[in-house]
Amino acid sequence: MSPMSNVPSSKSVSETVPSNRASEGSREQTDIPRHADLGLETLDIGPNQADFGLGTLDVGLNVTDLRKSFTSPAGENIDVLRGVSFSADLGQALAITGASGAGKSTLLHLLGGLEAPDHGSIAVGEFEVDRASPSALASFRSARVGFVFQFHHLLADLSAEENVALPLLITRTNRDEAMRQAREALEDIGLGSRCSHPVNHLSGGEQQRVATCRALITKPSLVLADEPTGNLDTSFATELGERLVNYSRLRHAIVLVATHNEQLAELCDRRLVIKNGRVSEG
Repeated sequence: MSPMSNVPSSKSVSETVPSNRASEGSREQTDIPRHADLGLETLDIGPNQADFGLGTLDVGLNVTDLRKSFTSPAGENIDVLRGVSFSADLGQALAITGASGAGKSTLLHLLGGLEAPDHGSIAVGEFEVDRASPSALASFRSARVGFVFQFHHLLADLSAEENVALPLLITRTNRDEAMRQAREALEDIGLGSRCSHPVNHLSGGEQQRVATCRALITKPSLVLADEPTGNLDTSFATELGERLVNYSRLRHAIVLVATHNEQLAELCDRRLVIKNGRVSEG
């Protein structure tokens, strides 16, 4: 599954706002009439999602015996994760470290429901990620998860503020309010003068800061960041690391950061080290 499978690809923000007219191939749009009947105006939560406890996050993250393997182009079976188990409390920031190819990104993708595990369980609050239906996973990601990808995954034909506003627009926030919040977030991270610039006119570091704003704009309960400081200079890397850690405490959220940056890892409350497909406390 592509990390951007839940973000519409469009040439204008107005085209990205869900309408009451169902559209083939769009999971969120086909669910809207049912949600309107339930009186759910801003969150994409249907009956199945409610069964999974999506509406609340009263407890933390629990991962049990998680396993994932892939088949190489040569047909060889590669065990990436071999029984990963850990838990995280609300308000904690965890660094995930390990050698390149150890499985850090794979672990984040599994936790966010972007890929399915071969075995094991993932519970975010009462929401069972490994058992959820595709529509429930889409709603979970929209309402509860903020992703910061290693390669940004911004929409090049939109401005910085439009990219940041997208998650709010997808959850049917008023357009003017969504844009106001996006501008405030960009100003707070030092990009106020770049709000209206197309993101492909921004530097790599600026694009990463835009991506971070987009990840946090809906105030998610779970933030998954994959090498978020990889394209930033030292000062901005430290600032971004502090911002993510502070977010976990201020919002009572869980933040997991896959990183090779030792300074960022030291800022976090805990460190998980992936080696030989297993996790240990660092």
